[in-house]
Amino acid sequence: MPLSVTPRPARRRIAGSLGVLLAVGVVLIGLIQAAPSAPRRELDPRIASIMRKPDYRHAQWGLFQQDPQTGKVTQSRYAGQFFIPGSAAKLFSVSGTWHTLGGDHHFVTPVHAVGQRRNATLKGDLDLVAQGDLTLGGRTRKDGTVAFTAIDHTYANDVPGATLTPQDPLAGIDQLARQVRQSGIRRVEGDVVIDARLFQLDPALNPVPTPLIINDNVIDLLSTPGAGPGAPAGLDWRPKVAPYHVTSSVRTVAAGTASDINVSSSADGTRIQLSGTIAAGSAPVLRVAAIKDPNAFGRTALIEALKRAGVEVRAKAVGPNRARQLPRSYQGAPIVARYTSPSYAQYAKLILKVSHNLGANLGMCLMATSKGSTDCEAGFPVLATFLERAKVDREAVQLADGRGGNPADRTTPQALAQILTYWQRTPEAQRFRTSLPILGVDGTLADSCRSCPSRGKVFAKTGTAAGGDLLNDRLAVGAETTAGYLETRKGHYDVFFAGVNGAATPTADINGVLTIANDVSDVAAYLQQQAAGQH
Repeated sequence: MPLSVTPRPARRRIAGSLGVLLAVGVVLIGLIQAAPSAPRRELDPRIASIMRKPDYRHAQWGLFQQDPQTGKVTQSRYAGQFFIPGSAAKLFSVSGTWHTLGGDHHFVTPVHAVGQRRNATLKGDLDLVAQGDLTLGGRTRKDGTVAFTAIDHTYANDVPGATLTPQDPLAGIDQLARQVRQSGIRRVEGDVVIDARLFQLDPALNPVPTPLIINDNVIDLLSTPGAGPGAPAGLDWRPKVAPYHVTSSVRTVAAGTASDINVSSSADGTRIQLSGTIAAGSAPVLRVAAIKDPNAFGRTALIEALKRAGVEVRAKAVGPNRARQLPRSYQGAPIVARYTSPSYAQYAKLILKVSHNLGANLGMCLMATSKGSTDCEAGFPVLATFLERAKVDREAVQLADGRGGNPADRTTPQALAQILTYWQRTPEAQRFRTSLPILGVDGTLADSCRSCPSRGKVFAKTGTAAGGDLLNDRLAVGAETTAGYLETRKGHYDVFFAGVNGAATPTADINGVLTIANDVSDVAAYLQQQAAGQH
């Protein structure tokens, strides 16, 4: 399969991604075949039974399990071969960002008053200097922790069952506006400008990170069924910022019918239309639409928030973000408001629990800015240096993004075990381990193995890569993987990988992909039970 390669000043990058992404992942572009190394422990017959299913007739399974304290390997199958990792690759990018910034790092987003103050009037601009804060107050609980759901709203258009956290996505913007008012400013004669010069946009990262992020750069669209068949569906959406406007022609159909809701947007993204059907008596159905100009959106959101806080801005709320009038520096321009984020460890937990693609790609840009670069590609050498220090075999890892969504992304099971082993030897071992989805408890593993003996004893990052097989009218699952920790006895954890590349579903229904994901979760559970002496 040909790849599109884009020259860059420092090196050549694979640009773009192939196929339809479901949950987290990339498209299968080939497998390396090799004879599996002999396992150290007899394979649990329940695992062998899963591997023999028809869905895996042409697939390659990989297994690896090791005690990080003694180095003893108890399972090894294709452990030194490249696998498509899907979002298991986030273990590398999040680890690198965590190490670079520090788990207790907080993003402080300031608003500067640029111009002259005369009593309560600012004859000049308010400039919000974006710092790469992933949530800017959204999702944030009063205790500073970050809320998440089992299926994140960013996946609402692809994965059924996505839900919202209750927190206001404009909470940080509102807090900044109130602080401006508390500083004594009541009127701004100039404009409000978003300073997004922290880093350049990199289209090779998909989704593209932006220095200013509000509500993950999406509008949430929630449809609820009407009173009965034929009735219009109810509609709610957030965050409500001008000039974004949402209309719906979704109709209610008979109970038990599958809901089918589609989203379309105008070229600039500000006119959003929902169409389709929703089943009577069903749960609300969430969809999302992209915010296509995050800076203009943020500017309008802040002007509207200032108005709510009692600060008048002379400039019109709806309009372009006039970045050309930003100053070279803010020397002499006082800070009149600042928003302080939760710790990066909280953001890492969000990224790993729900497989947050934007947050994982953002990490590459943040690693770049830590070295004074505005080019997100400069984050890769930072990550490479960290992996070497963490004693991860760099040549056993291929990454072209932070999320595990580029067709070039590859890793061996052993390399994943190495990064997991690194964390076990640090003071933050527990904080990192509990940032991963927990089997039967939360994150992407919340709905797996809820009543099995391994519930709460498997901590692992999952990865899914799937695309349409048009030839056979089904879904091809390039990868379904999981990597993390197995609690083999109280306080003792083996590192492990379990995954399959090259599986296929019987139909084009996403439920086939979810079945394969459950199989991989079951394999992880059986590994844990076997290691703990439970059969």
